[in-house]
Amino acid sequence: MPRTTKTVTFSLSPAIADRVDQAMKQQGRSRSELVREALLRYLEECEWRQLFQYGEQRARSLGIGPEDVLPLVEEYRAEVRPSRT
Repeated sequence: MPRTTKTVTFSLSPAIADRVDQAMKQQGRSRSELVREALLRYLEECEWRQLFQYGEQRARSLGIGPEDVLPLVEEYRAEVRPSRT
């Protein structure tokens, strides 16, 4: 049966390693779990940052400012969910 994980080795400063070990003990989780979750959150944050950056660039190119966002959202919602009167 093939492995479902890949082992990666990296170095931490003693101070960070101590903090990881402390969190590990407090949360009753393994070092791998903590580092895996931290890396996943970091990668997701990077993806969100890229998405927001794209949105800001696109809005600028279309001449959309912060004051335009709420009316555009309301207009979109009205199109997607027409009133049921």
